[in-house]
Amino acid sequence: MFVTTLLCQPGQTAITPNLAQSLCNAWGGRDLTWLAPREAVEFECLQSPDTLWQVWQEMQAQNIDLVMQPSAGRRKKMLLADMDSTMIEQECIDELAVEAGVGDEVSQITARAMNGELDFEQALQERTGLLKGLAVEIIDKVYQTRITYMPGGAQLLATMKANGAYADLVSGGFTDFTAKVASTLGFDSHRANRLLQADHSLTGEVGLPILGREAKVTALNELTAARGLTPQDVLAVGDGANDLGMLQLAGTGVALHAKPMVQEQVSVRINHGDLTALLYLQGYSSSQFVTP
Repeated sequence: MFVTTLLCQPGQTAITPNLAQSLCNAWGGRDLTWLAPREAVEFECLQSPDTLWQVWQEMQAQNIDLVMQPSAGRRKKMLLADMDSTMIEQECIDELAVEAGVGDEVSQITARAMNGELDFEQALQERTGLLKGLAVEIIDKVYQTRITYMPGGAQLLATMKANGAYADLVSGGFTDFTAKVASTLGFDSHRANRLLQADHSLTGEVGLPILGREAKVTALNELTAARGLTPQDVLAVGDGANDLGMLQLAGTGVALHAKPMVQEQVSVRINHGDLTALLYLQGYSSSQFVTP
């Protein structure tokens, strides 16, 4: 049995009752259920239709996300989330680079690395090297003035944790930021790379070993094993090439506003909804959301 979910950006109300019912009928669906009026709806199907990706394209043109997944076990016991451009709206290293006067150069490297065009570890070391000499206090300034949270993140964490899930923030970014983001949103743990410092300035180096794609997979395996869970119990979310390993291993891997090469390799894609989409995908209705 499969469940099909249609959702859009909160407040957009792009999903009409006629559209939802017509698709349900066309795919031989049943039990049409509204999770949020005109914003999120789901129905069950016996099998995945041949027209899935054709209809997906049509829905994208209407600013609607469409996801089909097995209905069994879709409510997850663990959230494993990327930070940059996932739980927050920025890439922290790019924002630090602006303060260091090398914003354009670093952002170009970041974009290529996140799309899988460059080796992640080498790209991180190259970008970090350009931050050499930046005063340490600039890190807090960047967090306070340049970092904004992705809409829906607080509700995602609060709702999953209220239902017994464990949440870990695993980032190829830096612990200076993950510590703050994890504390603010309510993650149970966090892991990331370390910016090395000396004499109140960044040295331009990152602590080893570097947390990249394989380290995120390792985190998933370690965290599930420690709690008697399996990768199938995990909902993972990210946007970049270094997230692909954990997205493909998790029971549900969500490409959130992701880079093109990531979307090509992940079937659950959210391009219009915010982080509350991850709750709809698990079958939560908006009335069940917990607001911290």
